Amino acid sequence: MKQTLVLAGSLLLALPAAADVANNGVSYPVPADKFDMRNWKITIPSDINEDGKVDEIEGVAMLSYSHEDFFHLDKDGNLVFEVQNKAITTKNSKNARSELRQMPRGANFDNILTDSKMNQWALSSHPEADQYSAVGGTLEATLKVNHVSLHAKFPEKYPAHSVVVGQIHAKKHNALIEAKTGYGHGNEPLKIFYKKFPGHEYGSVFWNYERNLEKKDPNRADIAYPVWGNTWENQAEPGKAGIALGEEFSYKVEVKGTMMHLTFETARHDKVTYDIDLSKGIDAKDHPTGYAEDDFYFKAGAYGQCSVQESHPVWGPGCQGTGDFAIDKKNGDYNSVTFSALKLNGK
Repeated sequence: MKQTLVLAGSLLLALPAAADVANNGVSYPVPADKFDMRNWKITIPSDINEDGKVDEIEGVAMLSYSHEDFFHLDKDGNLVFEVQNKAITTKNSKNARSELRQMPRGANFDNILTDSKMNQWALSSHPEADQYSAVGGTLEATLKVNHVSLHAKFPEKYPAHSVVVGQIHAKKHNALIEAKTGYGHGNEPLKIFYKKFPGHEYGSVFWNYERNLEKKDPNRADIAYPVWGNTWENQAEPGKAGIALGEEFSYKVEVKGTMMHLTFETARHDKVTYDIDLSKGIDAKDHPTGYAEDDFYFKAGAYGQCSVQESHPVWGPGCQGTGDFAIDKKNGDYNSVTFSALKLNGK
């Protein structure tokens, strides 16, 4: 059963490869013409049907979906994600996004699978690992950041002028939280950031690990690790040690067993690698067994970090925005990321 469901689901089993999906009934190129969208859904910063919820597109609809502002191909066939600072968000976040979320079940919408273990993957340390879509997985991307938000009331707050371009996200499980298992908090063992201050020639690439603790725990915080340039607390110009807007770089996230292997590459710099055991705490303040019994999904795109909120001591940089994408783009209050390659488990 597992092998069938890890594919795109029963509605798509006849589709041999992404390249064969181009005849999708749409007269213009869409992301699925160039990128395999069968096991992704897209969240965009809009509420077109006015139901009070952020818009999400998934399943067979991904084969013909494009949005001229938020999710589309450029003239070279690369995948563009754009998002303004002020927009509708998912219920657990204050930050707007145009971002893909891994959906291992693909287009299979049987009720038993809608929120099942087959729509996440696990570490080998999970006692029910064999019931998930996979043990571990791989996310690979080559991208460039075209623009990050320019205006922040509190630029000293760490997320200002930054965008997240890749993630591993743990799924939130209220039952596990209520049972005080130490798991199910929905935290993020990996967020890959690009950050550039206005006036700087170069920006920085770094990644964050979030301690796997409950929301009210004061030690629940992101720990930043450098790739090229600085980490998020450093406001200095990184100079040529950093990455410029429009400069392409690649990341590969490979989870095997309990190990997360990270590889970052770009033309001007040496390759950077990290190896992290996700079944162990990252430090003395973390959960002692890290994310050992959580379940996960990959994410990729443009997850804006320059929130318009001001009150939070860390996550409230007070970035500017009107909520009108055209106006915000003209004013520089948005993020733009272009992917020339994006592969999920090698596809």
